[in-house]
Amino acid sequence: MRTIVWNDDKQVMEMIDQRLLPQEFIINAYDNHKDIADAIRSMVVRGAPAIGAAAAFGMALAALNAKASNTEAMLVELKGAGEVLNQARPTAVNLAWAVKRMLKSAETFEGSVKDLREHLLDEAKTIADEDVATNKRMAEFGAALIDDGDHIVHHCNTGALATVDWGTALGVIHMAHEQGKRVHVFVDETRPRLQGARLTAWELEQYGIPYDIITDNSSGYLMRKGMVQKVIFGADRVAANGDVANKIGSYMVALAAYDNGIPAYSAFPISTVDFDLARGELIPIEERTEDEVLDLTLMGQKVAPQTASARNFAFDVTPFRLISAWITEKGVIYPPFDKNLRIAMKG
Repeated sequence: MRTIVWNDDKQVMEMIDQRLLPQEFIINAYDNHKDIADAIRSMVVRGAPAIGAAAAFGMALAALNAKASNTEAMLVELKGAGEVLNQARPTAVNLAWAVKRMLKSAETFEGSVKDLREHLLDEAKTIADEDVATNKRMAEFGAALIDDGDHIVHHCNTGALATVDWGTALGVIHMAHEQGKRVHVFVDETRPRLQGARLTAWELEQYGIPYDIITDNSSGYLMRKGMVQKVIFGADRVAANGDVANKIGSYMVALAAYDNGIPAYSAFPISTVDFDLARGELIPIEERTEDEVLDLTLMGQKVAPQTASARNFAFDVTPFRLISAWITEKGVIYPPFDKNLRIAMKG
């Protein structure tokens, strides 16, 4: 199941509208980078790898739609498109990584404007294909950490929907299931947008993997009762020291796992590591609109008082000391992360 597909016949990028799942399965088509930026901002597409691939196709569409008659003028238009895309969501480093890669590919290209357009579209397709291959390698490494009979807490959505295909943390669980291991997933709702209850549960249904949806504040109790053997989540940006920024609530899950001696794994491609940021406190944290919190209803009525205000942070940072290992396409990386990442990168 590909979340993002390029339609050669129509010259558009097609994406699953994740806001509507699981009630409706709708695919939207995009023919310009501004609409893709809006789709990223409004969470039609979400998940760091998927956002990166969408941004790459946004840059390719900016090239296809450019009015430039020479490559120098084209680069000016592409840089403007990159700024628009980068502003869509600030935390996920894959977005900026993909835009930077597309710009570098354009800057080093020698040829006509027509050839540059084709070159950038091919580069975007390559980024998408690489994501799928990366995720499958990651899943194979991570599945070795999953034992037959494990009950696993999973936070947010990190499956095929969060990537181009297959997934990161949920991809690991999926691979373990494909290998014949019996696993059961405790799916955090992941408020306020309920990516777990809506998207992860929907994906697990497709795969035939047993699961229970739990409220975000239940996982600590389950761990203390001995009902959980593993915790796994993804990452939207990772600092050079190993601190992980991920969907809000990941920190609390990792704290509970640490206190109960349960391994907590973070699964992500190496492109998610921001080598320019020394530690997690430097990662910009997106704060979304308060209506995502205040519009919650119960029995047909709004829960919050009419005059209530809210803070809605989209991500938090889990210190490296709480994480048992990274699961990457380079293998499973254990602490000390900064040292062992350098070793893995050389391998």
